[in-house]
Amino acid sequence: MTTLKLLAIVAVSMLCGCGSAEQEVAKPREPDANSVGFFCRMGLTEHVGPKAQILPKGWTDPLWFSSVRDALTYAQTEVVSDREMAGFWVNDMEQGTWEKPAPGAWVAAQEAWYVIESRMASGMGGGEAVPFKDKRRAQVFANENGGQIVDYEEAKRSIASGVSAESAGET
Repeated sequence: MTTLKLLAIVAVSMLCGCGSAEQEVAKPREPDANSVGFFCRMGLTEHVGPKAQILPKGWTDPLWFSSVRDALTYAQTEVVSDREMAGFWVNDMEQGTWEKPAPGAWVAAQEAWYVIESRMASGMGGGEAVPFKDKRRAQVFANENGGQIVDYEEAKRSIASGVSAESAGET
């Protein structure tokens, strides 16, 4: 009976330790030469425009996306939900240039404002959801490049509804 109690205490201690590790706040990373897009399997540096990264819970390395549109598509699928992500970040396009988003310019995808249906194409071609931390900066971008400003949930819905139409035209 004493051995059983000892095993129970050890098991509870291990579970408590796991819980505190899970509570550690995930942080975005900077892509490097080895960072490849989840869908295209090409280096992120080969593409212009905003990028994204998703860190699934329990993973140490993020999934990289060559375009925000691709990441929103991934997040909209039944494969992953917001509950299953330790973090989802997109480039704040107020910083840097279209050719090269600024290092460290990451914003939580759920907190960003997106300009959809603008004249700017994603790194993989086709429409892009251009993210901004500040809604006023998103408005400036939309005034210059067309498009409409939407929140995270609307951006996911919009991208998901446009995926099949865009895919049909990419032959």
